[in-house]
Amino acid sequence: MAQKARKDRAKANAAALTNLHTVSLIINTLFVLINFLFKKRSMLLYVILSIPSFICEYVLESSGRPKYDPSTKALQTAGEDLSAPGLTEYMFDVIWVTWASVVLAILFGNWGWLLWTVVPAYGAFKGYGLLGAARGMAAMQGQQPGNAAPIAGNRKQRRAA
Repeated sequence: MAQKARKDRAKANAAALTNLHTVSLIINTLFVLINFLFKKRSMLLYVILSIPSFICEYVLESSGRPKYDPSTKALQTAGEDLSAPGLTEYMFDVIWVTWASVVLAILFGNWGWLLWTVVPAYGAFKGYGLLGAARGMAAMQGQQPGNAAPIAGNRKQRRAA
């Protein structure tokens, strides 16, 4: 049963990575061709704002690609689950927002890159939430029962206090 789950995850990861690389190749090639043949767009913005997407794509590829034994073709590792929530999900979000920004830059010029400001804004929003949670935990730790004055053991004295 566990072997079937590993094979299913390996198949799903391989399909997801193939789709990811195919769409990335199409969108980035389209941008470069349109930039050089028809309308000039900022290549500096393209390179700077595409680097995080390429890094995320590389990390997803290296952690999610299933690995097979070269001689027997048996599955060695299925790779990390690419449909897992958390950091994996955020990396896909960065890639998709970058793709949308590239398409908007193709259609509307360099103003399309403004969509990419969503990524750091969302990161700041999540970071502020984590900071608030950390402050709350620090405040709770400061109110531990060890800091309070000990109350006497019998019931009458506790009720009076």
